[in-house]
Amino acid sequence: MTDTNATGGATTALSAHWFEPHELPERPVVVTGVFDVLHVGHVRFLQSIAERGLPLTVGIESDERVRAWKGPGRPVNPAEERAETIAALGCVAASFVIQGLSELADWAAYADLLRPLAPAALAFTEGDRFTQAKIRGADALGAQAWELPFTPGRSTTAALGRLAHSL
Repeated sequence: MTDTNATGGATTALSAHWFEPHELPERPVVVTGVFDVLHVGHVRFLQSIAERGLPLTVGIESDERVRAWKGPGRPVNPAEERAETIAALGCVAASFVIQGLSELADWAAYADLLRPLAPAALAFTEGDRFTQAKIRGADALGAQAWELPFTPGRSTTAALGRLAHSL
């Protein structure tokens, strides 16, 4: 992992820790999320973004941030491994881990983090509880907001529930 300051030198609330090797694509589509236990919903979502022809960069939330939001049992996989797994997908150009206080989850903090990437678009799934914040963030970055279909019944929480039920 390589640490980079999101604003090229200024102190920021959130920071990006890039998975290596990486080469920053120009005007990427950016997605942020946990991507804990990779499943078909993740793959379909990421592939549908890549099919639009722009490079895809994925921000992975740090273990500390995920634990604060989802509880002590999450994430299942460490952030570095989640970033490596996502980066290995053919449709992903680059991945990074998002570090910072869990309270920093508003659109302005993400816009500050992503501004150096000059994203062409921010992508998210239908029904995302942060849809309005992501639209505001895209607007602040001069990027498009892409809302893509959600694969019903396919989430990490659902997968973990099925696994626990089958044991």
